[in-house]
Amino acid sequence: MLRVVSWNINGIRSPLQAVGYEESNNCSAVAMARILDKLDADILCLQETKVTRDVLTEPLAIIEGYNSYFSFSRNRSGYSGVATFCKDSATPVAAEEGLSGLLATQNGDVGCYGNMDEFTQEELRALDNEGRALLTQHKIRTWEGKEKILTLINVYCPHADPGKPERLAFKMRFYRLLQIRAEALLAAGSHVIILGDLNTAHRPIDHWDAVNLECFEEDPGRKWIDGLLSNLDCQDGSHIGPFIDSYRCLHPKQEGAFTCWCTVTGARHLNYGSRIDYVLGDRTLVIDTLQDSFLLPEVMGSDHCPVGAVLNVSPVPAKQCPPLCTRFLPEFSGTQLKILHFLVHRKQDPVFEQSARQLSNPTQVRKRQNKIRVHSTRPRPSQGGSSRGQKKLMSYFQPSSSCLQASPNLELPSLGALVTPKTPEDKVIAKMVEGQAKSSEAKGKKEVHTSFWKSVLGGPLPMPLCGGHREPCVMRTVKKPGPNQGRHFYMCSRPQGPSTDPASRCNFFLWSRPS
Repeated sequence: MLRVVSWNINGIRSPLQAVGYEESNNCSAVAMARILDKLDADILCLQETKVTRDVLTEPLAIIEGYNSYFSFSRNRSGYSGVATFCKDSATPVAAEEGLSGLLATQNGDVGCYGNMDEFTQEELRALDNEGRALLTQHKIRTWEGKEKILTLINVYCPHADPGKPERLAFKMRFYRLLQIRAEALLAAGSHVIILGDLNTAHRPIDHWDAVNLECFEEDPGRKWIDGLLSNLDCQDGSHIGPFIDSYRCLHPKQEGAFTCWCTVTGARHLNYGSRIDYVLGDRTLVIDTLQDSFLLPEVMGSDHCPVGAVLNVSPVPAKQCPPLCTRFLPEFSGTQLKILHFLVHRKQDPVFEQSARQLSNPTQVRKRQNKIRVHSTRPRPSQGGSSRGQKKLMSYFQPSSSCLQASPNLELPSLGALVTPKTPEDKVIAKMVEGQAKSSEAKGKKEVHTSFWKSVLGGPLPMPLCGGHREPCVMRTVKKPGPNQGRHFYMCSRPQGPSTDPASRCNFFLWSRPS
């Protein structure tokens, strides 16, 4: 059996913190290995890793028993990025970064790019530079004993921000490029799986609030998925796409099967989310080998949950990892870099060149050494009996003229003659009185300071009660650009959910008065 799992981890360090490990090398390796063991995937595809090559650490990249492949964003740090971890028993025969082939190294690449004439070179480079796609190609053996090729396309599709229409166009062009590459691989005879975060809920059953969204069915992303997938409910065969949604193939009517929730509103508590993570397989692969397709909402650490599928095939590992494998990166491969790699050639100063030539001449070097010996044998001024010897430290100090010299004939009165003797009881009483006075004085000062700061700083006002549950609200801040950006407001503290659920958030809203 081949078990493939996909997970948008929203930062590769986030799941490590969720399982209780800090960011240290040893703990990171243990935590990452624990996640891989928990998911128990032959091939694990991660999205939104949010790391670039300069901050990727060896414990995250190289895990014992696995070989890993990363695609980084070349535009922004801490943004996007995908990674694929393969067990050594499922080592790929080829791996490639990007969809267009512009990032290919011509050594160990997957190939099969299709006709991309509709794209410009600048457009293709922009689509690949965000680190959103990673391909690994594997050999598999069917239950009949036949060996075939399986290509996994690990994708993190762009999000279409409603306030940025250019991002919607970027998303649709990415979809188009993904489809061209997948169909080219199919035409070359390879089985294909597209898995990852497609950032689009396909049908109303895949979204908690589809009935209240305007033109849900008219969304261009949903129309693209319609054309990509086969409609299993269609009996006449009029709509047959090259791929099948593995989860809906086995669970066509399952409601509440969501993979992404809003963390700000706490929507995961009431399962108020959407299904935007998929495992899509080509028709022949799914019909012949699909055994199971699942969601893992109990796995925490991200605003997404893992999704996966099990195929009735066995992987055939390659003898050697492709060159894209992270263990071959110079910083991880153990290859010592020469110091010349860190130096920049610059034009030398004429004086420096003359000194270098003198030092390189053996005759000049011997003359300078003889000079040093002659100078070192000459007696120093302080060694020739000179009266100017080294002074002692005490010679720099002299008694102050203002200090009075005590006369040897002066008699001081005894201390006992000046102080009236006290009994032990008097001493105890005096100490008690003195202690009480000091404590009352300190207490008085503390009370004065407390009352002063209370008058200056009034402290936070009590939270208003929401109208639906009569419970204390939470304060939020407007982050959307506009006239109200930065303003505070109060809302119900309960998690977001359907309006028919009394346990979900009510619609209470109140602006906070400016202080």
